[in-house]
Amino acid sequence: MNVLVINAGSSSLKYQLLNPATGALLAKGLCERIGIDGKFTYKPQLEGKEAIKAADVAMPTHNEAIAAVLNALVDEKNGVIGSMKEIDAVGHRVVHGGEKFAKSVVITDEVMAAIEECNPLAPLHNPANIIGIKACQQLMPGVPMVAVFDTAFHQTMPGKAYMYAIPYEYYQNDGIRRYGFHGTSHRYVSARCAELMGKPIEELKLISCHMGNGSSICAIDGGKCVDTSMGFTPLVGLPMGTRCGDLDPGVMQFLMNKYGYSIDEMLNILN
Repeated sequence: MNVLVINAGSSSLKYQLLNPATGALLAKGLCERIGIDGKFTYKPQLEGKEAIKAADVAMPTHNEAIAAVLNALVDEKNGVIGSMKEIDAVGHRVVHGGEKFAKSVVITDEVMAAIEECNPLAPLHNPANIIGIKACQQLMPGVPMVAVFDTAFHQTMPGKAYMYAIPYEYYQNDGIRRYGFHGTSHRYVSARCAELMGKPIEELKLISCHMGNGSSICAIDGGKCVDTSMGFTPLVGLPMGTRCGDLDPGVMQFLMNKYGYSIDEMLNILN
């Protein structure tokens, strides 16, 4: 079984084709500058196949980016599969599932509508994820699509961990709460840790650390998230490559009053 994994951003798209049963990675790559001038990278993992590095490819939309990926995968000379029929499913990374999704799900019209409802919670990410899903659906009709949510793993947090100390109506009416991110990473790392320790994950209490340009930590009890450092957005928690992490909100008011920043300018500085 071959699975194409897609991580669609607003102007980029990362991809891998792999066989989960054997663990074999067949190919991976990146589409950059979608909607601008288009750069395409393709790295087949089979011997004798040549890579494509940052080639100029017209990608006015994500449809052309997905098409470039599929064309490379089935290329007669350097492709890694004989035809698109050998792609059995497509997995899509979706940043925000809100409280609606506590696990990965097969994408239906109802699921798409629920993802779109979460757009205000992740305005830079979810719309791009949706574009990637729709592009794949158009070019690969009939192939099962699965959404894998960054927030899903953290849905086991108890109320004392995810609630903010502000009027409860903001949670009830507006969904203001700690959601957490990097869930796919924390879920994998904790399970792999238990495997290497030779112990059932249900018996372990773990702290997992996702360390990169964006970073977060997660407390995991018996394989379930009980707390995490990121919150309503990925801005809080640990200091990161560009995000400030935890910050006294009074700093924002002070700087905005002194320099006349708008809230959007202030958040751009913090990010």
